[in-house]
Amino acid sequence: MSKRKRFEGKVVLITGASSGIGKDTAMEFAKEGANVVVAARRRDQSLDVCKGIESYGVQALYVETDVARSPDCKRMVDETMAKFGRLDIAFNNAGLGRSGHPIPVEDEEIFNQIIAVNLTGCFLSMKYEIPAILASGGGAIINTTGGASRGSPGGSAYAASKAGLDALTKSAAKEFASQNIRVNAISPGATHSEMMARWMARVPGVEAMVTKNQPMGRIADGAEIARAVLFLASEDASFMTAQIMAVDGGSNDVG
Repeated sequence: MSKRKRFEGKVVLITGASSGIGKDTAMEFAKEGANVVVAARRRDQSLDVCKGIESYGVQALYVETDVARSPDCKRMVDETMAKFGRLDIAFNNAGLGRSGHPIPVEDEEIFNQIIAVNLTGCFLSMKYEIPAILASGGGAIINTTGGASRGSPGGSAYAASKAGLDALTKSAAKEFASQNIRVNAISPGATHSEMMARWMARVPGVEAMVTKNQPMGRIADGAEIARAVLFLASEDASFMTAQIMAVDGGSNDVG
């Protein structure tokens, strides 16, 4: 008799799942038997992710989603419920990186855009996810924050969005702790991803600088972050809620 997989039969919704940590987490959930909803803007990349998910013998659903838009967030949950009839786990991972501009020269539109995606987008996602998870009997939500929430020179918008997300995560956790929904966040350190690659391409020498500042002497692989997300979603974390879990190799990374 084959061993039952950890998330067999569960339905997981992941925002920002077309690449990076979101994609890696989608694959880890699929390996563990979960059906996965890929909510992201980039259609072709997302459909490729869906093919990878389905290669593990589970189902995938792509919903084109801009988390900064309330109708998109509602639709991603509505389509999830229409296809699967339940939602057990949500990983709110969609986000934009820091602009690198000091406050006096930061563009107001860029500031607002980063807040809209990183903070408001997570609020809107949870606004529609929580009722669906309640209707399914409870479950887990994991948000992606970052060490920049402690302050990040040249990244005021990004830092503000992540600090707000820490508070939003803890508030949601305490609101729904008695209703069988656990809400936690992961705080990744430097991780190989498209966002990291763009930063490295834009700033000469940044890869060497980041690696030097890592106590473990390397940048994380996305699958290492993904496995932490699965832990927080699992019964192994059944008494954990309102927690911000650093997965940063001991670096206390600033974003």
